[in-house]
Amino acid sequence: MAATIKFGTDGWRAIIAEDFTFDNVRLCAQAVANYLRDSGAAKNGLVVAYDTRFASEDFGAAVAEVAAGNGIKAYLCDKAAPTPVGSYAILEKKAAGAVVITASHNPARWNGFKYKPEYAGSASPEVIAELEKRIVEIQAKGGVRTMPQEEGLKKGLIERFDPRAPYLQHISELVDFEKLRRAGLKVAADSMFGAGAGYFKSILSGDKTKVTEINGERNPTFPGIQPEPITRNLSRLSTLIRRTKADVGLATDGDADRIGAMDEKGNFITQLQVYALLALYLLEVRGERGPIIKTVTTTSMIYKLGELYKVPVHETAVGFKYVGPVMIANNALLGGEESGGFGFRGHIPERDGILAGLYILDLVTSMKKTPSQLIEYLYSKVGPHYYDRIDLDFEASKREEIIKRVSTTSPSQIDGVSVASMDTKDGFRFFLTDGSWLLIRFSGTEPIIRVYCETDSPGRVKRILAAGERMVGV
Repeated sequence: MAATIKFGTDGWRAIIAEDFTFDNVRLCAQAVANYLRDSGAAKNGLVVAYDTRFASEDFGAAVAEVAAGNGIKAYLCDKAAPTPVGSYAILEKKAAGAVVITASHNPARWNGFKYKPEYAGSASPEVIAELEKRIVEIQAKGGVRTMPQEEGLKKGLIERFDPRAPYLQHISELVDFEKLRRAGLKVAADSMFGAGAGYFKSILSGDKTKVTEINGERNPTFPGIQPEPITRNLSRLSTLIRRTKADVGLATDGDADRIGAMDEKGNFITQLQVYALLALYLLEVRGERGPIIKTVTTTSMIYKLGELYKVPVHETAVGFKYVGPVMIANNALLGGEESGGFGFRGHIPERDGILAGLYILDLVTSMKKTPSQLIEYLYSKVGPHYYDRIDLDFEASKREEIIKRVSTTSPSQIDGVSVASMDTKDGFRFFLTDGSWLLIRFSGTEPIIRVYCETDSPGRVKRILAAGERMVGV
């Protein structure tokens, strides 16, 4: 029986050797080839990148062989590359798009297939629909065409290249590398065994700033962690910060499109705080102006900063497949989501954990404040905001039952505060009269229900999340 291949918030992900097989990867690659041929863009070629997961380089080579088999030139990365680096290569090569083999932050058993169109961001829902349609057609009729890699190399239909140098040159125009090298910061970096290994160290080394990196080697098992830069996975980074008396800690996920940050005490800075700090950096330190794009799961602090600095804020569903197109349409200053993925004007409409990390360092340097002092400064402007989320596993067969249960729940109060309104833009979101919010939504890639909350104290976060868990009832 053919696998059902559906793209989630960013690409298709599946368990290696179950549904994530070479046959299915080739199937997806053929769908991309057909899409490029039908749209008249095949002549521009296809970038192929991959992360450090098990056999990712072999899956990447399989994609390149399918492209070559269809007469489409494949620019195949010569080593593992972060997703934003592979995405930027689209612009540098003037290619029609890119395929990135990665499952991002998922556990080691997973791998994935991301498609990036010519604008170098996440594929829009319209593009995804076109790919999924072609996948079904190929499953029904066949038609996967391949060319052995050696033949493709000889014929010039496969070209191996290093995407690193053009990317670094480009982001050096967005943030002053020399300034950061001279700053004298002590930076602790956790690459989480992923494709971002070595980037912060190579960019920042050479003067007074010192970078100590952990988990910088390739290990597809991601021992002891899941490569998602959130507090439960960053205990080693926290210890390193305290041991080396670092000024800041930075972590990138498996494909380095997300950033996690820790303060000088080894405390996690939530993704919502990071996004508000990045907005503050661009608006206040750099004096830039422009619309800001947020997803439903990210911080309401963005609305308050938008009012303070007189810039519009637009909200989307979760996923850069929604954020990116709105960024492009509005020439947005930045776009971001709760997962720690942030994109910036002048770059690509795509999450970039490396550039986000450099911007955080420039904020620390420019304002001459520690990360914890920056949070205090932020709260002096927008008031205290605390956030957390819990992930709840569920049996896939009970999905509709859970949706019905949550959708028919109409609480008048949560944690003793009246519910002002509720929406279903992406999940079930409850707004309280004091500005707090609770959101219940299904993951787009895994059988997980996520419960999110932002409110004015850590204690209330726990109580509101507990109320959300009771509503879900799993």
